[in-house]
Amino acid sequence: MRLRVEFTTEPFDLDEAPAHALVARDVIQAAELDAVDVGPFGNTAEGDADAVLSAVDALLRRTLRAGATRVSLQVNVVAEEER
Repeated sequence: MRLRVEFTTEPFDLDEAPAHALVARDVIQAAELDAVDVGPFGNTAEGDADAVLSAVDALLRRTLRAGATRVSLQVNVVAEEER
């Protein structure tokens, strides 16, 4: 199974990326995921279900420790025709 995760971390800071946002970027970029898109208002990544779920676990644990007060995420199964 292939999954897509979309997420944001808060609080936002438009002047400088907060520590939790930098941690989130590092976690996702270090994971074995495909189609990673990291941006200022939302992030997406796709990959094998185990890789996505492991990355989500690390993302939650590490961003909360780094000061995130909210992590919003959505995980979707990627249909065969979307590949």
